Amino acid sequence: MRIIDTYPLIPAAFENGLFSPARWRDYIDTALPGVRPLQQADVNAVLATGSFTWEKDYLPVLNAVIQDRPLREIAHRSFRLVTDGLEQSILEKFGKSLDVDIVFYLGLCCGAGWATAVNGRRTILLGLEKIMELRWCSPDDMRGLVWHELGHVYQDQYGVLERRFDRAADQFLWQLFTEGVAMVFEQTLADDAGYYHQDKDGWRDWCEAHFDSIKADFDRDLGTMTSAGQRWFGDWVRYRGRGDVGYYLGCRFVRYILTLFPFDDILRFDIPDVSRLYKSFIEN
Repeated sequence: MRIIDTYPLIPAAFENGLFSPARWRDYIDTALPGVRPLQQADVNAVLATGSFTWEKDYLPVLNAVIQDRPLREIAHRSFRLVTDGLEQSILEKFGKSLDVDIVFYLGLCCGAGWATAVNGRRTILLGLEKIMELRWCSPDDMRGLVWHELGHVYQDQYGVLERRFDRAADQFLWQLFTEGVAMVFEQTLADDAGYYHQDKDGWRDWCEAHFDSIKADFDRDLGTMTSAGQRWFGDWVRYRGRGDVGYYLGCRFVRYILTLFPFDDILRFDIPDVSRLYKSFIEN
């Protein structure tokens, strides 16, 4: 595991207190060669939908990074605190190490946490601009963010994370499963099966009280879900006014699977396994 902290270089991406695309390109190519094409492709795909604009939705978030120094420094201190001793903690809990780079950097609003591949290496990209926008700057918020992405890396390294399906329903069911795996990974590191990093303002209590409705509504939505029309995954969507409800349901789903199989065994499941167990989970 390598920890890559580009924080000292981030101010170079700004000019006269404002985000500079040209300066950002120089910064990112120097600090993290190979990341820029991923970022720009993601931004272009989002802008192509017509739902967001660079001036309204991206620039204010990026400018806030340089304008709010106290919050920026809180986020950076939390990153350093959370990653200190992290590799040893994973070895103690899982008996295995992770071959991954954890990077603290300034992105283009492509996500607070993004588990991907950069130059052939597993990489977790922690975007300071999105972390600040979402106010995920405290040590507990940072811990949940880093641990969750490491859960995806763990499945990728010791099982299969990415699968592609012809049916959208299979893709969303797979997402429910993989997000649940990552949530259980978090809980294992926390030594707390009830730990949810999203638990603020009564979030967990509300999810538990509405569990039957959540399960039924997800199952009802599954056949017609689209990326633009789903309400379960992503900080920009809400289910009955609550965010991240799909992550709660995914965790409950994987906890159900773990009554039948060991954690490491489920990491290689394919969609027939997941579909069969999902049907049992819904019926029970």
